[in-house]
Amino acid sequence: MAERPVALVTGASSGIGERFARLLAADGHDLVVVARRRPALEALARALHEAHGTEVEVLVADLASEEGLRAVEDRLTSGPVETVVNNAGFGWYGPYWEQPEAVVTEMVAVNVAAVARVARAALAPMVARRRGGLLNVSSTASFAPGPRGALYHATKAFVTSLSEALHEEARPHGVRVTALCPGFTPTGFQERARVSTVRVPGFAVTDPDRVARAGLAALARNQALCVPGAANVAAMVGSQLAPRSVVRRMAGRVLESL
Repeated sequence: MAERPVALVTGASSGIGERFARLLAADGHDLVVVARRRPALEALARALHEAHGTEVEVLVADLASEEGLRAVEDRLTSGPVETVVNNAGFGWYGPYWEQPEAVVTEMVAVNVAAVARVARAALAPMVARRRGGLLNVSSTASFAPGPRGALYHATKAFVTSLSEALHEEARPHGVRVTALCPGFTPTGFQERARVSTVRVPGFAVTDPDRVARAGLAALARNQALCVPGAANVAAMVGSQLAPRSVVRRMAGRVLESL
C-alpha cells in the first residue's frame, strides 16, 4: 500500500483551519494539526480517524512563543510533509493607540514572524525533494491600508507579498506556493477581533468550506494568488485601480461600520 502524504495545518482547531484539515483528510492525507487548544485538536483527530482512517498527529503549540514555533519547525524538518497550510493568525480592530501592547506583540509574532519561519522550514525540504506545496492564508485586508485595523492589514500585506515572492522562487524547483486571500468569512476570528459582520452584505460573505476548497484547488494549480468570491475579486481590483487616498478612506469607513 502506498504511503499516505502528510499535511500540516496550523490554526487547525476551528474555523478555516479545521476545514482544511477535514478536506485534506478526505483527500487521503495523514495530518499534523497545530493549535493551542489540545481538547479541540484531539476531538478533531478522533473524528478524522473515524471518518477517513486518517493518522493524525496532535501538536499543541503557541506560535507566539519561541518554544511553540520551534516545535513546528522541528516537525517540518523531521520527516516529509507534502503540504503545509500556514493558517494561524488573528486580528484586532479599533484605534491603533488603544490596541494593547501585548496584542501588538502577539499579532506580529503570529501573523508575521511565525508565517515567515514556518514557510522557511517547510520550503527547505520541499525544494530538496523538488515537490510539495505551501498555502499561506492571507486576507483581502492585504490589498488596502486598514484604518481601525491598521496592524492586522499590515501583517496580511506582508503575508501576501512574501507568498507571491516565494511562489516565483520555488516554482523552478517544482514546489507550489499560494497566498489565499479570503474576505469576510464567519469564524471565531470576528469575535476575537472585536468586529461584527451583521452589516456585511450577504454577497460579500464567503463560507469557510468554500474558502478552504478554493485555497487547496489554487495550490494544486500552483496559482500564486487566490481570492475566493466575485465580490472580493472586485474589491481587490478596485483597490489596485483607485487612488490610494480613496482606498484608505473607504476602507476606514467600512471598518468603522463594523
